[in-house]
Amino acid sequence: MSYTDKLQALGITLSAPATPAAAYVMYVQTGNLVFISGHIARRADRTVWAGQLGKDVTTAEGQQAARSIAIDLIGTLQAACGGDLNRVKRIVKVMSLVNSTPDFTEQHLVTNGCSELLGEVFGAAGKHARSAFGVAQIPMGACVEIEMIAEIE
Repeated sequence: MSYTDKLQALGITLSAPATPAAAYVMYVQTGNLVFISGHIARRADRTVWAGQLGKDVTTAEGQQAARSIAIDLIGTLQAACGGDLNRVKRIVKVMSLVNSTPDFTEQHLVTNGCSELLGEVFGAAGKHARSAFGVAQIPMGACVEIEMIAEIE
């Protein structure tokens, strides 16, 4: 089953990559690696999913926010692959920033929302190295921001 077929089976429709909010590009390819800029959490209506974990966003909500970011990251990866996700050889690394209170310690669980979806879509090629950090704030007050590195053919 192709990666596109897996997305369809999961009921996921990818949207075009977002326009950068500042002086950067959404992805850069060097050799066979694609570095995807940080994507912030957005709700289904595309508004920023704002809030702080440990204050007004639960871990379960944070996981959903991270899953929504994974969908956006895959959409940007698809653009980097010229529309053909089957060029993806491996998801190499995910780095997650979680807008959280000083006493919140479940950043790794929040980030699982992204990691688990990457595994569902890409199978063994979706298993990746990962970092998850708690931070004081994220642009536009988003609750989560995630960037990704992928290897393509």
